[in-house]
Amino acid sequence: MDVSQAVKQRISTRAFLDRQISEAEVRDWLETAQRAPSGGNVQPWRVIAVTGAAQQAVIELAQAKLAEDPKGEATDRPIYPADLWEPHRSYRFRVGEMMYEKLGIPREDKAKRIQWFSRNFRFFDAPLAVFFVIDERMGHGQWAHTGMFMQTLALLAEERGWGTCMQECWGILRPSLKEHFKLGETEMVYCGMAVGYPDTDHPVNQLRSERAPVYEFAELNGF
Repeated sequence: MDVSQAVKQRISTRAFLDRQISEAEVRDWLETAQRAPSGGNVQPWRVIAVTGAAQQAVIELAQAKLAEDPKGEATDRPIYPADLWEPHRSYRFRVGEMMYEKLGIPREDKAKRIQWFSRNFRFFDAPLAVFFVIDERMGHGQWAHTGMFMQTLALLAEERGWGTCMQECWGILRPSLKEHFKLGETEMVYCGMAVGYPDTDHPVNQLRSERAPVYEFAELNGF
């Protein structure tokens, strides 16, 4: 598989097979991804990978906390801006509607939509979950570098026949995750990633989100 193929076929996988990934495979995957870009070689990321009982403990933590308050916990780093503007607001709304169309869940069936969304906090039944930790003192550049590391992992996962789903939703449980993982005083969980072998027959994995054409987001000057 070449890089272009990996980029084109990567999706947010939301249904996985009951097939495990070994510790050796995870270590090799993480080690290979260490070649991701890092300005000044700062390498601002830290990874916590969980499976088995360790993963189940996180799921149970999420269930307990969201039962107390479905909106999660207060954070000064929201997942999206409070008033997302156009065209980004429409992009976000559209992909959500496309997903529920694939699942056959109409807009008026709020209960089923909430039930599906709650699967985020079970990692969509993926056998492996990865949390990305960053020090709060890092600047915006280091957040970008962490994103580059995450994308590198996602593309390497494609090469291995795995699927991934970036999960910013875990941002609504940052205080509890900080305590659960015994993070340092200035450390925080940025987001999670569900990882496993994709269930290619599941309708949700047929979703291909739309992307803006090049002329809408790029200027090419001097050609």
